[in-house]
Formats: sequence, C-alpha cells, structure tokens
Amino acid sequence: MSVGLIALLDDIAALAKVAAASLDDIAGQAAKAGAKAAGVVIDDAAVTPRYVTGFSAARELPIIGKITLGSLKNKLLILLPAALILSLVAPQAITPLLMIGGLYLCYEGVEKVYELLMPHAAHAHESALEATSLDAKSIEDEKVAGAIKTDFILSAEIMAITLAAVPSGSMFTQALILAVVGLGITVLVYGGVALIVKADDLGLMLARVQTASAMGAFLRSIGKGLVTGMPYFLKVLGIVGTAAMIWVGGGIIVHGLEAYGVSGLAHLIHDAGEATAHAIPVLASVLRWIVEAAGAGIVGIVAGLIAIPVAGYAVSPLWRYLKSLLPHRKEALANEKK
Repeated sequence: MSVGLIALLDDIAALAKVAAASLDDIAGQAAKAGAKAAGVVIDDAAVTPRYVTGFSAARELPIIGKITLGSLKNKLLILLPAALILSLVAPQAITPLLMIGGLYLCYEGVEKVYELLMPHAAHAHESALEATSLDAKSIEDEKVAGAIKTDFILSAEIMAITLAAVPSGSMFTQALILAVVGLGITVLVYGGVALIVKADDLGLMLARVQTASAMGAFLRSIGKGLVTGMPYFLKVLGIVGTAAMIWVGGGIIVHGLEAYGVSGLAHLIHDAGEATAHAIPVLASVLRWIVEAAGAGIVGIVAGLIAIPVAGYAVSPLWRYLKSLLPHRKEALANEKK
C-alpha cells in the first residue's frame, strides 16, 4: 500500500513538473510574441488618450474602464476564437481582413487630419455619415464606440502577430498564449492610459502639498510641472496617436500587398530605410524605423484620402439602407415622418 502511494506521489510530482514546464514555456512564448507586437502596442497606447479629451475629470476613468472592457471583449471573446478558427479553416482570409482593418485605420487617421485642416468640410462629411449627437451621454457613447472600433483593428493586428509568432502546437496552448498576451497588453495599455490622463490630477495634488521642507518644495515643483505640462503632452500624444493610426494602417496594407506578391512598395520602403541607415550608421536603427514608418504613413495617407469619399458616397449610404431594412429602424423612420 505504501509503495503504491509513493508511486502515485511520484506520478503526481512528475505531472506537476510537466505542468510547470508547460506554464513556463507558455509564459516565455507569450513574452516573445508580445514583444513582437510591441510596435502596435505603443500605437494603441498613443491613440487611446484622445478619446477621453474634452470630458470632465470625473468621467475620464469610467470612459477608460468602458474602453478597457470593450478591448478585453474584442481580444478574448471575438478575436481569439476567430483567429484560431480562421487559422484552421481559412488562413487565407486573415490577410484581407487585416488589410480592411488597416484601411479603416488610415481612414480614421486621415479624417482627423482632414478635420484639422478643413473643419467645415469635415463636419459636412461627418454629418453625411451619421447624425451628430448633442447630449453628453450620446457623445460619450460615440467616443467609447469609436475607441473600441479602433482598438478592435489594433487588437486584431496584435493577435495576428502573436499567432504568427507562436510555434505550431496544440490549439489549447495557442489559445492560452493569445489570452495571456491579450490580457497583458490590455492591462499595460489602458493602465498606462489611465495614468497619463490622471497625471494632471496627481500634479494638482502634489502642487498643494503644504510641507515646508525641501521635499515638500520638490513635490510642489513636480506637481506644477505636471499641471503645466500635461495639456501639451496630451496634445502631442494626440498627434502621435493620429500619425500612428495612419502609419500602422499603411503598414498593414503594405504587408498585405506583399503577401499577395505585390512587393514593390514594401521593397521600396525597406530599401529607403536601409539606405538611410547605412548613410548614418550611428543612428541606423532609429533612422531605419523613421523612414519605414514615414513610407508606411505615405501609403496610409493615400489610402485614407481614397477611403474618405468612398465612405461618404458609397459605404455610408449602403449602411443606412441596410439599417433601414431592420424592423425597429422602419418603425423609427415611420414615426419621424409622422
């Protein structure tokens, strides 16, 4: 009996070691895969703060909370199973879907630039797409919905990069790695965003420190610096976020075209980056990234400029027509006519 018990304990210990090794392996693979998606993660963090600007301080964290929840739903409930299913039954569909998402990012980013340069025309374009809400609740809901849509595209890119970086293995292992990466990146991005948007409140608290010591003076100076600097930082971050949408979207389109054999743009951008890096070896990595991002950005701008009229004159009318076919929509239209 004791021998059997010892054997059983040995088996349990062996299983525990295997499980621990598997968990370590999953954690390691998740870390590597997450690192490969770092570029998109940075873009995600840069894009999000602009969705909470213009709201009262009391609404900032609740809005970020809503976006975070939407992001988790995107990654864990929609994209994770979709990525696994598509990789099994229709792997060829992943690239075109990502390209459509990239085009949407280009559209969103270029539309922001269009709005800045030509506000009246941009307002007319927005009105043509959808009726503008005036009450605070509707505006907040629209902002959150827009942020979750953008997050969906960026999350899809993150999950695709992660899935490509995961060695072929059991579906359970792949799902677990995708879940770990998705959860970790969401916490990292939106935790960081929460810290960024509340930094001015922290600064205000520090600026009001009453301690007369040198430490108190130091804290007050930091607080004043945060209060003074954060509005400018958020503006810069908003610009970076808009640029990120354009260059990430353009990059997705370029890589998608390359996957279908249209590699001229990808080679041109790569060669330009390499030439710049060789010209100034001291800053090779930085310059290569800047040139390649700029190249992707140019592609993104062109794609966005094409997408704006297409959205205004084709996609939006078609979408409104399809919505009008829904039963509750028909009733609403009938009531409006009355």
